[in-house]
Amino acid sequence: MVDELPERHAELASMLEQEGFSVRLVAAGPEAQRRIDEAQLVLLVLGPAGGPSRALLQHLVARDDEGKGPPIIALVPAEERAAVLAVLRLGAEVVCTPVDPDELLARMARCIQERERLNALVTRVAALERLSITDGLTQVHNHRYFQDRLREEFRRAQRYDDPLSLILIDLDHFKAFNDDHGHQVGDIVLCDVAASLQRSVRETDLLARYGGEEFAILLPRTPLAGALTVAERVWRELGALHTGPQRTLRVTASLGVSAFPHHAVNNAEQLVRSADQALYRAKDEGRNRICVHISPMPLTGLASR
Repeated sequence: MVDELPERHAELASMLEQEGFSVRLVAAGPEAQRRIDEAQLVLLVLGPAGGPSRALLQHLVARDDEGKGPPIIALVPAEERAAVLAVLRLGAEVVCTPVDPDELLARMARCIQERERLNALVTRVAALERLSITDGLTQVHNHRYFQDRLREEFRRAQRYDDPLSLILIDLDHFKAFNDDHGHQVGDIVLCDVAASLQRSVRETDLLARYGGEEFAILLPRTPLAGALTVAERVWRELGALHTGPQRTLRVTASLGVSAFPHHAVNNAEQLVRSADQALYRAKDEGRNRICVHISPMPLTGLASR
């Protein structure tokens, strides 16, 4: 309970404690703001206009609009109709004073139940959002989320003149692997590979399943040299991986690396295309290796005869 003179509500606090609530009386001001996150519900005794309780109410309502604060019940004298309406317009609950204990308890119970329902809804929405951006098998990000982040990070790199790199990873001979061992074993391998990749990348990197047995690592603010360091670590970790139901199977991978800025990379699609070209070259050169995108410089300034 927050009041400019909290000691005058000791009797009300005692009644609430008898009903099973744990009550802390706090003066309106900096101490109340520090303790907000500890509260399940805030009872705010509204003081005169211009007082600290009015400023605190606006602060609490602003936080509550973002779903970050506890529900608020303002205790307002019944004769102060303008104050009652102002509190309602802000979005807080109102109980008029002198307080009817039964009314206060009923409103407190309703506020707590509504907040619990809201929190449950927020949790469900967050879970659905995670599902929408997560590959169901490997639990890394999915292709759609990768494409969204790729465009976002490329725009940021262009705007702030930051480097941006991309690694595409393709497991070698994976179709034959599935044919020999079965798709269920193949799924185990993909999950183990994804876990290995997740351990190999940095927190700032984005790992996604690009499709089938192919993965992508987007590296914001990372030049080509840094991307190669990550690619080498990924390649070594995959080479040491023991996978399959009995952990007796081994896999190899081919990696293609590209980076921006580069004269051949002017948009997000070209960044992917250049990494893909490097990946195909790694396949053509024998697999189980890292290749970097190499594009000849455009010819300029040719003299005519």
